[in-house]
Amino acid sequence: MTDRQDYRFSSDNTAGICPEALAAPIEANSGRSAGYGHDAQTRRAVAQLRELFETDCEVAFVFSGTAANALSLSALCRGYQSIFCHEFAHVETGECAAPEFFSGGSKVIPVPGPGGKMHLAEFERALGRGRGFHFPKPGALSLAQSSDWGTLYHPDEIRALAAVAHGHGVGVHLDGARFANALAVWRERGPYSAAELTWRAGVDVLSLGGTKNGMLTAEAVVFFRKEFATDFELRVMQAGQLNSKMRFAAAQWSALLKDGAWLRHAAHANAMAAQLAAGLGSIPGLRLLTEAETNMVFIELSPAAAAAMHARGWRFFKFIGDHGYRLVCAWDTRPEDLQEFLSDLRRVITV
Repeated sequence: MTDRQDYRFSSDNTAGICPEALAAPIEANSGRSAGYGHDAQTRRAVAQLRELFETDCEVAFVFSGTAANALSLSALCRGYQSIFCHEFAHVETGECAAPEFFSGGSKVIPVPGPGGKMHLAEFERALGRGRGFHFPKPGALSLAQSSDWGTLYHPDEIRALAAVAHGHGVGVHLDGARFANALAVWRERGPYSAAELTWRAGVDVLSLGGTKNGMLTAEAVVFFRKEFATDFELRVMQAGQLNSKMRFAAAQWSALLKDGAWLRHAAHANAMAAQLAAGLGSIPGLRLLTEAETNMVFIELSPAAAAAMHARGWRFFKFIGDHGYRLVCAWDTRPEDLQEFLSDLRRVITV
């Protein structure tokens, strides 16, 4: 037993601020500037995001991923409407009913699907639920790229789901807390661009994550359909999410986007997860629960093995079923971190 608390693989939220994001607010801390986003740094970051997505999108910055998701969805639906998401989606399992709260009561409807992804047939079935005005009217479809199981939607899968959603008058939201990790993979596989993974596939609004990729309180909401952005600044202000010193958050985005550090950090986290998965696969008796496509690895551990690793100080969380645990790599994960974890796990498995 040890008193050590080691969070290296518990979440990418436990990682520190990356060097580019840490330096950016200091560089922006010169003289006086307009507040609430009316500054040069914010204008620059918005222009960079428009260049990244190859379209004249509307951009707002908020403090947290939960706020980005909940406020985005509140712009898509009203309180008498419903939000469809995967049954393991963060908007369903990890946001304390924030989407329902900020939308004024929209009903979140979980939809099953293999590998943590929405299944088209199940979505179509869910759209058919209800009896007229006795049941909430469909309002939004929320997908996650990457999913909460670390799996990826092919652009064609997003396009098919979005086509059905739009055919029913339903707006499409993408939870991109780890969008950088997904984009880093798809740029190699396709190569696919940020535009092809979002608005060209039918996404109307994106919650673009910065925190999990090394930033501090710097999340973005990107509207590809501008009509959904109407009065969004009022929603942000009412929610207490309007940063009066916006330039310090925007400067982080600008710094990571200007030379590709945003994607380099994500690609590094993905590569570390792939190495971790390979190491885990070499341990007899261990089973990977999903393919490690991005920066998350899911394994099945016996209660005894999990308890033994926790006793050694490693902190990671149960995530799938009774024995499925999640391990997460980040921008600062090192090969020696992997070796230390794998060495301890081999010891407890072979005892």
